[in-house]
Amino acid sequence: MKFPLQIRAALLDLDGTLLDTVLDLHAAANGMLTDLGRPEIAVDDVRNYVGRGIPNLVKRCLAGSRAAADDAAPPPADALASFRRHYAAVNGRRAALYPGVREGLTALRAQGLRLACITNKAEAFTLPLLERTGLAPFFEVVVSGDSLAKNKPDPLPVLWICERFGISPQQALLIGDSINDFKAARAAGCAVFLVPYGYNEGMDVRNLECDAIVATVFDAVRLITCA
Repeated sequence: MKFPLQIRAALLDLDGTLLDTVLDLHAAANGMLTDLGRPEIAVDDVRNYVGRGIPNLVKRCLAGSRAAADDAAPPPADALASFRRHYAAVNGRRAALYPGVREGLTALRAQGLRLACITNKAEAFTLPLLERTGLAPFFEVVVSGDSLAKNKPDPLPVLWICERFGISPQQALLIGDSINDFKAARAAGCAVFLVPYGYNEGMDVRNLECDAIVATVFDAVRLITCA
């Protein structure tokens, strides 16, 4: 990969890349477990379970295992409804921007890049979260976990955004924090930078053969230029 990377659009993951949302998710998970008469779980458990959308997070919290997401069966309807109710009440309350996020988004936009947010979080939670944290104005397009027929690690969201922007995948960069971002970008044929601080289901993203590991979103700016 030759730097600076010439691109026309940057696609950014949300949870674990732009925002640390684990405390809100933890509160919702424990609210659900309490409703079900189950013992509460630790925040570090929730941190390790984040990454494939709310239904899979619910399954993992109930099973106490990341492997529960590999089961194609949906989570119990009452558990999912409980989680959604609790999460709606706390969404964005304790979410925090990671260092360099606002500066990075400002710099990316100043370069003339088109920006999109691409997340597996449901739209009902994604849009309010972006608004409450002041990130919504940065993004021309937002693709949530239920916006399309498939979500990350499938390449469909990446390809859909590229088509919407009128660019090829080779003209886009995905910045994320997990193997799901990595797989989606690679399958779509676009470059991918990963941050080392987010949620990667207990794995270290530095073991993935991405195009760059960047300490912050702002650090990605020096490695790219607008084509």
